[in-house]
Amino acid sequence: MQTVTDAAAIRAAIRGWRAAGQNVGFVPTMGNLHAGHHSLLKLARARADRVVASVFVNPTQFGPGEDFGRYPRTLAQDQAGLAEAGCDILFAPEVATMYPFGPAASVSIHVPVITDTLEGAYRPGHFDGVATVVAKLFSLVQPDIAVFGQKDFQQLKVIERMVADLSLSVKVMSAPTLRDEDGLALSSRNQYLLPQERARAPQIYATLVQMRELFRQGHAWQALEQAAKARLERAGFVPDYVAIRRAEDLAEPGADEREGLVALVAARLGATRLIDNLPFD
Repeated sequence: MQTVTDAAAIRAAIRGWRAAGQNVGFVPTMGNLHAGHHSLLKLARARADRVVASVFVNPTQFGPGEDFGRYPRTLAQDQAGLAEAGCDILFAPEVATMYPFGPAASVSIHVPVITDTLEGAYRPGHFDGVATVVAKLFSLVQPDIAVFGQKDFQQLKVIERMVADLSLSVKVMSAPTLRDEDGLALSSRNQYLLPQERARAPQIYATLVQMRELFRQGHAWQALEQAAKARLERAGFVPDYVAIRRAEDLAEPGADEREGLVALVAARLGATRLIDNLPFD
């Protein structure tokens, strides 16, 4: 596997592949990779002749007081895992490559409506940063397909909306959430959990599963949101939101809407903020 850090090098490599008639899969990441990320690589590997992964901790998607400074940076470990997963090139740019005029003076992409709720409401500007950096990465890599995990469900929907609205040629693919044996969704932030917090963390997934089962039994979604929030609070979480939404656009479902829904949770456990979701279909 080759590692490149500048725009000219990644563009030259892509041109060479294109000249050979090869298509390109892409997996953008912020590094500190785990088995969930590697599963995205394997999906891209199965669908494309060549695969690029990026590692870039994007400053514009972190708000004041968030964990940009302490977000784990483990490039050597990431390189080994990506090579084993079948990555051809790791693109690991510096901030100056992605934001040549500085993050504060960068062009910014705002995807309206779908970013106004859930994570967007609790992390203002977060999805502007996500959309901007993904658009920049798409411009540099020019992939045929790009793979994102379903764990960051709203992020996936924002990127799908941006690609459709800007008529970008990349096909966005999603990969299912990978979980530990006890149900906790794999996440780089899990390492922040203290041992006693890690033991309680699977209650998020257990709560989502209970919401889905009760919904299938005919319970109203509004009541399920309230009950699930109370359950998490009793387990020691501080929920930001517990919501049931339409999977397509994250809008609130109608009172009689029973298909195409997803439950989403964001909750703090100690100093760590965890997110998860579970489609109801």
